[in-house]
Amino acid sequence: MVMIIPENYKCELGVLETQKAIKNLKDFFQSELSKELSLLRVSSPLFVLPETGTNDNLSGVETPVSFVVPFMNKKAEIVQSLAKWKRMAIKRYNIPVYEGIYADMNAIRKDEELDNLHSLYVDQWDWEYHIKKEDRTYEKLVWIVEKIYEVFKRADRYIVSIYPQFTPLLPDKITFVTSQDLENEWPNLTPKEREKAIVKRHKAVFLIGIGGVLESGEKHDGRSPDYDDWELNGDLLFYNPVLDDVIELSSMGIRVDEEALSRQLEIAGAEDRKSFDYHRELLNGDLPYTIGGGIGQSRICMFFLRKAHIGEVQVGIWPNGMIRDCAKAGIHLL
Repeated sequence: MVMIIPENYKCELGVLETQKAIKNLKDFFQSELSKELSLLRVSSPLFVLPETGTNDNLSGVETPVSFVVPFMNKKAEIVQSLAKWKRMAIKRYNIPVYEGIYADMNAIRKDEELDNLHSLYVDQWDWEYHIKKEDRTYEKLVWIVEKIYEVFKRADRYIVSIYPQFTPLLPDKITFVTSQDLENEWPNLTPKEREKAIVKRHKAVFLIGIGGVLESGEKHDGRSPDYDDWELNGDLLFYNPVLDDVIELSSMGIRVDEEALSRQLEIAGAEDRKSFDYHRELLNGDLPYTIGGGIGQSRICMFFLRKAHIGEVQVGIWPNGMIRDCAKAGIHLL
C-alpha cells in the first residue's frame, strides 16, 4: 500500500464547498456525455447471478463479494463492473446503431490495495455504444476517444469558470500511444512508471492495447478476455499535478466479436466460460457489436477539484495509519 503525501498540500475547497462542487460536476459531466454520444440513461443491476457470465472478472484475480439469495438458494455476486451486462442491455432495449446507454455503476472491490486512487468502493458511469461490425477499427476507437475527451475538456473549462483560482488542466489534443510504444521507449521501467513518464510529457494520453502480451513476454496490465478486444482497447490517462503522478480516469474499448472472444478465452485458459449465457449468445452472433467503457466518478471529482486522495470526495473505510497520515498533511478523509 503506497500513498503519496504532497508537500505543502492545501485543499482549495472546504468539505461543504466540495460537496456542492461534486454535485455540480457530476451533473454537468453526465449531461455532456449523454449529449455527445446520444446515450440514454438506464437502470442497472447491483448484483447478478454468476452463471449468467455477466459479471466482470477484471484482471482475473479479484474475487467478487457474494451472498446467498434465500428464496432461490443460489449465490449472487455484487457487480465489479457492467462491461458485459451493458452489451446484453443494448440488445434487450433495442438501442439503434450509433446510439447507446449509460448507467451509474456501484461496485465493491474488496481486494483493492488502498492508496490515493483506490478504495473498496467503485462508482463510475458505465456506457455502451452500438456500432456495426465494420466499425471495429482503430479509426473508430480514436473517434470515440476524441469525442469523450471533448467532454473532459468542457468539464475542465466548467470547473475553472466556477472556481477562477483554478487554471485549466488539459491540453487541447489528446495523444495516442500503444503499450508496446512505451515498452520500446522505456524497457527498464515498470508499466506504471512508463505511464507516469508519458503523461508528464503529454499531459493527456490514450494508451492502446491492454491485456495482451508485449514483445518482452510481459503484459502492460491485465484485462478480462471476454469484453474488450485487447488490440482495440485502452486507458485514458491524465497527468495529476497535485500528486505529480498519472491518474487513470477511464478504460474503454471495442468489444470482442466471435473470433476475438474465442482467441482471447483460449489465451487466458478460460474456455470454460463458453457455457455461460453471455458467451453463448456472443459466439452464436446474437449480441450487437459495441464499444464501451467506464468513467470513474470519484476520480473525476478528485482530479478536477484538485484533491490529493479519493477519500476527500468519497465516503469510505480507511486504515487507521492512512487516516492519521492524511490528517497530518491536511487531507480530510470522509
